[in-house]
Amino acid sequence: MHAVSRTDWLLFLHITGAFLLVGGSVAAATFTILARRRERPSQIAEFLRLVRVALPLIYGGVLLTLVFGLWLVHDTGYSYGDAWIVAALVLWVAGNALGGIGGSREEKTRELAERLAAADDVATPELGARLRDPVSLALNFGSGLAVLAVLALMIWKPS
Repeated sequence: MHAVSRTDWLLFLHITGAFLLVGGSVAAATFTILARRRERPSQIAEFLRLVRVALPLIYGGVLLTLVFGLWLVHDTGYSYGDAWIVAALVLWVAGNALGGIGGSREEKTRELAERLAAADDVATPELGARLRDPVSLALNFGSGLAVLAVLALMIWKPS
């Protein structure tokens, strides 16, 4: 019987982090898309509140992928200067920054939707504009693309 090595454990925890990060990101994106397809502020607010459920998955994934990814680099003899590792780290930082900024913008949209829901549950032009905001869309889409690019680098490890 083969004993599980430290590298096996590190890889398991790193991949677990990747699943949490990607799964949480997909869930958050799904709830955001569903919110944008609703008319009433109460429904919009409900879907945007559900994004919060995905945040612990995303945060856990962010932490696990970084910690165990860096440990794997050290443990497996790769160099921190390898181009694919540097690119992955840059994309990891960029993806998290874009997602954080985009998420804070979505949080303000949720707060507006909740205020409107408590008043008369009728959407305003401001809420509609926030839901179609190209900056928020670009930030969130960019974050998702960065995560997918990191995932591709982790799988193919180009030299």
